Amino acid sequence: MKKTPSQIFREVIITLVYAFVAATIIRLFVFETMLVPTGSMIPTINVGDRLFIEKITYQASEPEIGEIVVFWTPFRDERAERMLRAFDKLMDLFSPREFKGHVKYVKRLVGKEGDILTLKKVDGNWKLFVNGKIPENLKNINYEPDGVFKYPNLWKYLDEASRLRSDQQKYRDYLYTIALKYGSELANIIFSIIGGMDPVPYGIPYNEYVDKYITPNNIKFEDYIWTENNQVFIKIPKGFYFFMGDNSPESLDSRYFGFVPKNAVIGRPILRIWPISNFGPVQPLPKF
Repeated sequence: MKKTPSQIFREVIITLVYAFVAATIIRLFVFETMLVPTGSMIPTINVGDRLFIEKITYQASEPEIGEIVVFWTPFRDERAERMLRAFDKLMDLFSPREFKGHVKYVKRLVGKEGDILTLKKVDGNWKLFVNGKIPENLKNINYEPDGVFKYPNLWKYLDEASRLRSDQQKYRDYLYTIALKYGSELANIIFSIIGGMDPVPYGIPYNEYVDKYITPNNIKFEDYIWTENNQVFIKIPKGFYFFMGDNSPESLDSRYFGFVPKNAVIGRPILRIWPISNFGPVQPLPKF
């Protein structure tokens, strides 16, 4: 019996609904993509690369030191959010409620809960030591002793500054005081991250991160950052990770914004799918 146009139309609609449901399930639990807006992982990952992210592995096991990981920012990054394209904004509608309005970062995992990190100079280059040793898969990466490794109280200052951001005069006065006491470089770092007024109208409302993840977990920054013989040490709290970019001078990473909760991890980038000329694996597959 020949189908009527209305029957054919109905079947097409049902098929599209099934396809949408299947795609949504895959997007939520198996795979997703991200566009890389910055050069923090050059030369491993470049600006404009589109990555294919696999989400199953880290549901069954933790990422290991040295692995490249995609995670939700534990704060709203207002600048990065404005760099997203329409496709990425559409896909992020499926993000967990906790991370609505947040963006994805891709960095290398360098510290897990309980690890103690410090930077030391080796043959003229700064290397990351984890629990007193340079991890094998981090030996070829040079890092800059910036952020909290240079200013141990940076995270405290970011919190204080962000709470004043809505009051432009108090915010300016705070930055001026920091500049007088500790130098203009630190004041500029704080302003570049927090933003909130010309010429940096967008930034990171850091106090939201502190109120959501640091204070409720009874974490006091001064208990996890200390200095011995002019060497800064950082201990990773329970339930958190520490991430850094390969392109250390250009990377906004945990040196600046702090610890990342474990539940912010999305997955591991396995393929670079754009540009086509650079199509291929991003990192080796994990060993089981």
